[in-house]
Amino acid sequence: MRGYGQYCGLARSLEVVGDRWNLLIVRQLLLGPARYRDLIDGLPGIATNLLADRLRDLEASGVVERQLAGSGSVVEYALTPWGAELREPIESLIRWSAPLMVRGPGDDAFRPEWLALAVPALLGSRVKVRASATVGLEVGGSTFQLRASRAGFEIGQHDGRELDATVRADPASILGLSAGALTLADARGLGLVEIDGDESVVRTVFAA
Repeated sequence: MRGYGQYCGLARSLEVVGDRWNLLIVRQLLLGPARYRDLIDGLPGIATNLLADRLRDLEASGVVERQLAGSGSVVEYALTPWGAELREPIESLIRWSAPLMVRGPGDDAFRPEWLALAVPALLGSRVKVRASATVGLEVGGSTFQLRASRAGFEIGQHDGRELDATVRADPASILGLSAGALTLADARGLGLVEIDGDESVVRTVFAA
């Protein structure tokens, strides 16, 4: 990307991460280190040569680094400590995007793992947790567990632990509940959400 020639923090930041796909690559790596093939799978629509170019640029800028995984024969890409600091601005952009998400995915690609970044970002900005709870989220054939505590929200694959409740819904409904744009009562009334277990816990976690 050509420089802007401006002594401005935003301009210099965009010179590093402003190219198309760069922040989406960072999004994937915020979920955890990933092999090149994992990144291709998690970034529908990116060309392999373009991903290679973007990774090389991000590595040269100090945002991404390569590391050996497993037996030491598999190369993974990971964020550097400086690159990981992009979590805060990316979460802010996710919160800002709420009005753009209400129309649903349409023909756009969706990966359930993207909720692992979006849901905590949306809930953490508006819900204060008073008691710990674990809620399962069944979305797109995947089951996640959303852990709520005074420290905030964490989401990951269900590890088999007992859940206080389970919510089944489409991605747009989960995002709507997380952003506070959709109430649980409306979601249930429209048939968008099914709940197993303690519904009061779900209301508390989503402040619905």
